[in-house]
Parts: sequence; structure tokens; C-alpha cells
Amino acid sequence: MIKMENLDNDIKTIINSAYPYIKEFNPAQKAVIESGYLDDKSNYIICIPTASGKTVLGVLPALKTILNGGKAVYAAPLLSIQNEKVKEFKAFEEHGINVGKHPSNSDLSVMVFESFDALTRFSWNVLRDVDTLIIDEFHMIGEFTRGPTLEAAITRAKIINPGIRIIALSATLKNIGEIEGWLEGTCVEHDYRPVPLNKEVLDAEMFNTKNKNDVIVKVMEKTIKDKSQALAFVSTRRFTESLATYVAKKINKKINKEQRERFKEVADKLLEVPKKKGSLPTSTCLKLAEAAEKGVAFHHAGLFNEQKEIIEDEFRNGNILMITATPSLMYGVNLPSKTVIIRDHTRWTSNGPQPIPVFDYEQMSGRAGRPQYDDVGYSYLIAKTMDEAQNLQEYYVEGEIEQTNSKLVDNKDAIYRQIIAQIASSLSKNLDDLTEFFGKTLYGYQMSNNPSMSLFAEDSLRYELESALEFLLQNGIIRATPEGLKTTDFGNLIAKSNYSVETAVKIKEYVSSIDKINVEEFIYALSETPDLPLISFKGRKSKDPVRDRLSEAGLFAVDIGNPEATTVSLIEWVNERSEYEIENKYNVYSASTRRSAYEASRLVKFAKNTSEVLGNYSNLKDFDFLSARLYYGVKEDIIPLVVGVKRLGRKRARNLVKIFGNDLTGVSQNELQQVEGIGPKLAEKISLFINN
Repeated sequence: MIKMENLDNDIKTIINSAYPYIKEFNPAQKAVIESGYLDDKSNYIICIPTASGKTVLGVLPALKTILNGGKAVYAAPLLSIQNEKVKEFKAFEEHGINVGKHPSNSDLSVMVFESFDALTRFSWNVLRDVDTLIIDEFHMIGEFTRGPTLEAAITRAKIINPGIRIIALSATLKNIGEIEGWLEGTCVEHDYRPVPLNKEVLDAEMFNTKNKNDVIVKVMEKTIKDKSQALAFVSTRRFTESLATYVAKKINKKINKEQRERFKEVADKLLEVPKKKGSLPTSTCLKLAEAAEKGVAFHHAGLFNEQKEIIEDEFRNGNILMITATPSLMYGVNLPSKTVIIRDHTRWTSNGPQPIPVFDYEQMSGRAGRPQYDDVGYSYLIAKTMDEAQNLQEYYVEGEIEQTNSKLVDNKDAIYRQIIAQIASSLSKNLDDLTEFFGKTLYGYQMSNNPSMSLFAEDSLRYELESALEFLLQNGIIRATPEGLKTTDFGNLIAKSNYSVETAVKIKEYVSSIDKINVEEFIYALSETPDLPLISFKGRKSKDPVRDRLSEAGLFAVDIGNPEATTVSLIEWVNERSEYEIENKYNVYSASTRRSAYEASRLVKFAKNTSEVLGNYSNLKDFDFLSARLYYGVKEDIIPLVVGVKRLGRKRARNLVKIFGNDLTGVSQNELQQVEGIGPKLAEKISLFINN
């Protein structure tokens, strides 16, 4: 049992059964509990290091609220974290607590920031039922893409439900006073880390090697001796692959027979993924499997989702010695390891390579040391020379993290979307209302509390809002009426979607300019919107095949970049090419084709809805066909089959048509079973579909 006198017995019972490995709270957790935050009704910001057990500190007030008949929302930045937490919290259901993803049907709901934001815009009655809001990874409020959404959602939640209590869980923040002031809360800080962390900068000179990768090999040799694991962060997808291949080759001789057998099983699982999807393994898959056979895997957005899951699970099970990853993994799933290696301290941006923030260095380092397994964690930042190592030591290891500042105004799309949200939900009817709302955001608070800005904070804000309003009026998203500003039907469509305003406007311009849909041209238009996940080139090989395929479709591009690679991949996808064929022909990361195609299919539905609200009904059926073609990866003739027979898939559907023609009436179940991959169950489903 947990030795914690301050906790109610019923909460203690739940925590003991859901977290049996917690024998007692650590010093950071004790400090927070002893601060009285469970009994106090005010807002709290809890700042403790990564891996210090923040989740439980969020769970305690949530449980207290629920046991008193209330509801709690646990907000997290990413879907992967949402799924992880839902799984973790399901243990509470034994105690009669309903866990889910929406507060309308759960006592404790885990929501991503965007879903919580939607709650503050459209579901006020549900929002008013929420008593406690726990925000995980609260420091992301200073991040460019998700920060503004979180900031505006908190601001709106406080207006609509003034009684809501906020518990923000965060890594260390620098400008705590400011954040406390804005949230009207109290901060509890503690620097205890259950697993002590050793941070070092290593350089190639001290190991007498020419390059950083050889330093990593040395670290890996120590890790293997230690029987532990490592995570290595590099700046690009290509580097994750080259580093994994390099290390795998170098450590090959250090691996014993029993390990080899386990690693081989992992490699086979990774190769099974494309086969199950009806594609031969791509060259990326083969490269991944080859490295995995030696205990090393790379992890990036260009892999099949199932492959990423296998890598994460097998790493947790100890069947992978090292993962090389892009920095996006630092915010994703919970993948701690004893050693973290940060090879690249720069990151590619639109302005060329830029140094990573100290905050990100801390987040990556924080992954070192697994609370239930290790008694120490190691974080190694790699430099080329001793001089560079000295600079990195001062800047990162001894340096201070950056201020957490609102990015609301830097992110134009965030301003547009929040103005639309305010007007659509009738919270703001004019410029004064908008100025008042934005004044309550973290941005407004930071401006008016900054001595050098406070004098013209409001004027500056009004100017930003005026120019944003002008854009929204010009593009038919909002309109002026005698009762005040209102959203148009098109504006309401944007408000209900998660798409950026730029995407919506581009789609509106496209559907307004056409008489008939040209599939290739439309796919190209979608690939140029910010909301379509792009398929990227793998390396510096010739881009001519992409250029040639575009011109074959009557499309001409000056620059050949990822939007063009995506366009061509999706054109090939709807013509029933496999990932293997796409990757071989165009040298792209084709494993992400399905994800792009799925999102493109949703964008086509949005285009159809846009067409309807504009009063243009002539292409609606064509939108439906294209949406289905993208979703299933098929030509038009087999859409009815793949839509009508669940789990049939495009490959078997095409085989059926090849053998029996487009009219399948009169084909018996026995004949259907002669087609490869069709068993009795599927034959019965097809037969039912044909004869209906």
C-alpha cells in the first residue's frame, strides 16, 4: 500500500490497484501533494522534470472530482498520447469510473487539444459539466502549431465555465510568474528526478575518430555491454536511416546468437506489414529489416504506421538495442531508454539549419533513464571538435531554457481560426468583443504585462485583428450584418473542420473555377494545401520521373518538391499501383501513401461540402467517386465492390473483375473461392452483395 496519509482511502485504493508498482510517492510527487493542491479549489501549474510521475499527479485531482460526482477531462497534445492514456486509465473502470474520449459519455475523458478546443466552440452544455481540466505537456502552449489552439481553448473554457479548475502538468518553465498570473494559479516546482540524469557532451576528437557516427558506435558498444538500450535523435529522415545502417554494420560482431534470433523475428514482423497490405516490401522496408536484424531500427514518418508500432513495442520488450529517430519522437509515445544520444543540434527550417532550442534538448535528454528499470540515465550530445563541445556544453548543458511565449499572433492561421470560432459561436459580434477576448489570452496577458509593450498593447492587437477581419470578409468567410459580424455558410464549414483557413480558401478557389473535375489537377491542388501530409523524396536521385509523370497528366511544375512527389504518388495510388511500385519508380517514401490518400479523401469531401454551400451542385457525384478512389486506392470501375464488401480490398477486387468481368451475377461461391485470397467467409459476403 502507498504510504500516504494525506490521501482519502477510496483514492488510495484506486491508485494502489491501477499503479501497483508505485510503492510510495517520490519526493517531487510528495512535495506537490503536500502543497495542498488536492483540497484547494484554485488552478495549479505543476512543474517537475520529465519522467518524475506527472500523470499520477494529474490523476489524483481528477479522481477526487469524479468521486465527488463531477467530471474531469485530461487533455494531451497528440493522438498517440491520447491512446496511451486511455489504455492506462481503463484500470479505473473496475472502480465504476467511466473512461473515454468525450465528456458527454465519460467521467474521465482523454482528449487531444484540438478536440477540447472544439468542445469550447460547439458543446457549451457539455463543457459546463466539466469540473476539472488536466492539461498534459502544458509547456506546448509556447509551440507554434498546437500552442495557439490550447491557449484559445483555455481562454474560452474559462469564459464559458468560470468554475472549471485547471491543473497544468509541465516540464520546467522559465517565466513561471507570468504563466501563474495568466492562469490565475499557483505553481509548484520540484527538481527531483527518480532516475538521476548524467548529461555530457562527447566529441570525435576525444575518441580519435573523424566523424560523429563513430562516437555513437562507441556509446553503443558500452550500451551492449551494459545490456541496456539507446535512443538517438538526428535531424532528418534520411539521417535516421544512414545512422541506423552504419551502427548496425559496426555492432554486428558484438551480438550473440540468442539476440540474433530475437532480432530476426522483429525483422520478419516488419517485412510482413507491406505484404499484408498487398505490396512487396519497399527498399525502405528492406533497409529497416536489415538493420533490425542487427538490433537497430529507424523510426520516422515515412514508415507504415504498423511498422512504427512494432518498433515501439519491440523496443519496450527489449528486442531492439537502438532506435534512431527524428525529434518528433520526443513528444510522442512513452519510449524511455537508459541512454539518449543527440547527434544533431541543428534542425532544418525554411531559413536553413537552425540550432535546436535548449528546451528541446532538455525534452530529448529527459527520455534517458526508465523509472522502473534504470538507476541512472545518460544523455550524450555529440560534437565534432573539442571547441564545438565546449560551446555546446555552455549553451545546452549549462544554459537556461527559453521563455514560454504565446505564438498566437505569429501563427496567422491560428488568429483566423480563433476569430471564426468566436464569431461562429456568437461569443464575439464585433471588433471590440474580439479585442476583449484576445486580450484574455496568454498573448494579450504577455503584451499588457510587458513594460515596453503595455502602452500600445491594445492598439497593436486591434491592428492585427482588423487586418485578419479584412481577409476573412474578402474571402466570404464572415459577413457584416446589422446585428454584428456573422459567419457565412462557408465560414461555418471551416469552423466545424480542423482545416487551416489557407486550405479552405484554396479549395474554395479551386471548386469555384472549374466546370468539371480533372482528377490529376485536383490532386495537385490538394497537395499544395498545408493540410495534406506530404510524401517526401528519399534522397538526391533524379526527380525526372516525377516531372515526366506530371507532364503526362498535363501538369507543369517549375520546382519539383514534396507536393509534386505527393501528387504523382496519389495519382499512381488511385490507378492501383502498390507502395513498392511507387517507391521504386519515383524514389519517395511510399509507405506514407495511405495516410496521405486517406487525408486527401477527407479533403475531397470538404471540397464537396464547399461546393454545396457555394450553391454549385454539378460535380457532387464526381467528388464522391474521387474520395472513394483515394480512400481505397482504386480505379472507378471497382468502387462498388470495395465499398460494398468490407475487407475485400483493391487487389482481390481487381482479380475478381479480371477473371469474371464487371458483372458478377451468377458467379457461385465455389467459383469465387478459386480467386487467390478469397475464403468461404469472404465468398459469402461477396455473394450477398452481388445478389442484393
